[in-house]
Amino acid sequence: MRTYIGRQQAISTEDFAELALGTPVELWLGVAGETDEERAAREDAARDILADSPELPDDLVRIAAQVIEENPDLFDVVPLVRPARRRRARKGAAA
Repeated sequence: MRTYIGRQQAISTEDFAELALGTPVELWLGVAGETDEERAAREDAARDILADSPELPDDLVRIAAQVIEENPDLFDVVPLVRPARRRRARKGAAA
């Protein structure tokens, strides 16, 4: 099954996020190994986008709330069972 948002096909979760935001996720989160200069340029671009679209943060919160509401299993927490501790024999103790 193929999923489209508008005329764009969303193949991965990154595609969904980018189409919902209208910008690449990396613009907001950064990328590993970016230089200080690249980070400054990315943050300048993000500031420009926010200046042009002041409603964007509210839209993002609304999208996140909708995703959480539609996918409550995203936050299912399953307790992990700890294995029983092995007791060590003490030195000099009779076995």
